[in-house]
Amino acid sequence: MQPRIPRQQATDRGLNRMDIEAGLSEELAAVVAGARRRALRDGDRQIDTAHLLHTLLESDPEVRAVVDDGPRIARLLGYLVQRSIGYGLRWQSGVEDAGAVPTVREDGWSPVAAGAMEYACALAARRGGEPADGIDLLAAIVADPESRAVLVLERAGVDVATLRARLDAAVEPGVEA
Repeated sequence: MQPRIPRQQATDRGLNRMDIEAGLSEELAAVVAGARRRALRDGDRQIDTAHLLHTLLESDPEVRAVVDDGPRIARLLGYLVQRSIGYGLRWQSGVEDAGAVPTVREDGWSPVAAGAMEYACALAARRGGEPADGIDLLAAIVADPESRAVLVLERAGVDVATLRARLDAAVEPGVEA
């Protein structure tokens, strides 16, 4: 039986899994591992942005603080938990993608999540080559208004435009959030 999310396979669509995960901090590498476990447990074919958001919120206090560390976080985590038992079931058969034609990657990442990981690494590189961290990844996730994570954030009542503005200030080189 072949695993639903392969450990590594080359892909001709951007970076492969090893390339994506090479520029991450230890903390963010743990987030990716948690998202991978969550995707497998939920029966999803690929890691998507909602898996990444869920694990980020559970493990990174800076991410929780920038989102709104309070009752909204509990509501947001509640929506994310419902993925596998409620409205998220419709996502299991589909691919989170950014184009009109769904693209299935062979490395276990949805196209949108892979793009977010690449963008998070680019944000970190602009700061001088530091490994990407949770704030970088959150900024990259909310940059795509069609991502599953953004849909969950909006459903939980998070003002995504305001969150994007806070994150832009946080990831901009030389600017304190």
